[in-house]
Amino acid sequence: MTDDDLGELRRQVRDLVGEWRDGDRFRPVCDAWLRSYDTEFSRALADRGWIGLTWPREYGGQARSNRARLVVTEELLRAGAPVAAHWIADRQIGPAVLRYGSPALRERYLPAIAAGAVTFCLGMSETESGSDLASVRTTARPDGDGWRLTGGKIWTSHAHRSTHAYVLCRTGTGGDRHEGLTELIVDMSAPGVTVRPIVDLRGEHHFNEVVFDDVHVPGDHVLGTAGNGWTQVTEQLSFERGGMERVLSTYPLLAATVDACAARRDADAALGEALARLAGLRGLAWRIAGELDAGQAPVHAAAVLKDLGTEFEADVNEIARTVLDVEPDPDGDGPAGLLAQGLLAAPGFSIRGGTTEVLRTIIAKGAARAPRRGGDELRELADDVLGGHGGDPDGLPALWSTVHGLGWTGVSVPEGAGGSGGTLTDLAALVRGMGRHGVSLPLAETVLAARQFAAAGRGLTDGVATVVAGDGVA
Repeated sequence: MTDDDLGELRRQVRDLVGEWRDGDRFRPVCDAWLRSYDTEFSRALADRGWIGLTWPREYGGQARSNRARLVVTEELLRAGAPVAAHWIADRQIGPAVLRYGSPALRERYLPAIAAGAVTFCLGMSETESGSDLASVRTTARPDGDGWRLTGGKIWTSHAHRSTHAYVLCRTGTGGDRHEGLTELIVDMSAPGVTVRPIVDLRGEHHFNEVVFDDVHVPGDHVLGTAGNGWTQVTEQLSFERGGMERVLSTYPLLAATVDACAARRDADAALGEALARLAGLRGLAWRIAGELDAGQAPVHAAAVLKDLGTEFEADVNEIARTVLDVEPDPDGDGPAGLLAQGLLAAPGFSIRGGTTEVLRTIIAKGAARAPRRGGDELRELADDVLGGHGGDPDGLPALWSTVHGLGWTGVSVPEGAGGSGGTLTDLAALVRGMGRHGVSLPLAETVLAARQFAAAGRGLTDGVATVVAGDGVA
């Protein structure tokens, strides 16, 4: 898919969102993917083929890339559009069914999800288990040609509205508690399913407790292999953690803050930092989408995005609270209302999709297993060049001429564009070396500017370069 194709898709999504917003058919809100539910809007997306966008056409999809889906979801979340009705099924359950479901399950559920006719809630968390997913006590025992499901789930968003539930349960026992877990698809209208509302601090009802009292589940509604649920759910969580909803929950507030401060300069530093972080997170999400297109399950990268995105979403609240001259008002419009929404939603940011502690354990284990690919050589080079040059400089230090002569200011810039080649990982190794030795040089800024010059077909500068973005949020 070309950039032009993605650009056209982005324009189409913006047009639909603008039509609905201008017609007062929705009001932009923070945390829209969880809190703003509208089946008509979801069906409007389905009519355009934007639910199940990446799935094969035989299952109701459009066979487009995960990067195309990223474009769609980004535009919807930026607008604070009412996407909660289809979000779980499209983001998580559909890909899991496509990866692990039997042909019968694929034929039954994927076209219905893509049409907006079937919706899903997630039955993972349980009382007294916290974020220890392996400690689930909900059980399913064999019963003829099916299963009998007994137990309970909590914090199950939109269970009262969903047609079906994904349920992680225990079907076997063993020495390792990660063994014997199974994923089931459960009809929420089945006898024995009870949904109890949980009202949040704002008075909203999207959370629920769900009780399964000897619920019959057909045998063909096992997702994948019985007993292999831990491996499957771990991969599935990469779909949940690796999307822009882990970055853009408070984007409507960020955009409103930028607009409110357009004529001010005192907020430039805080807003500039936020926009720079957002650009980096978008780049990581783009990489994850590429890995999904390659058939991979980017568990580690998704955990990194979720961890960094969680911090970013909460920090947007703090930036807005600091620079805006408004009081949070849950019933208000504009920045005051959005700030209240962001603050009230924030306690859940670091819990849903895995707590920060769990995610950082995943990240640490992944980093320990990752190959170094020449990092030791760059570390030694950085130490040789930078050693003994630390301290606060008076102007641009003479060391700048040295690193420029060594080609460091062109690292990660293609050689055909006048750079030194290499990757951003190589640049990061040099920047880390500067940190180790306390050396202050504008290396990263100059290289990133050089990359922009190269992308624009312009020559590289011999001095220090910076690039300043225009007004507004990209």
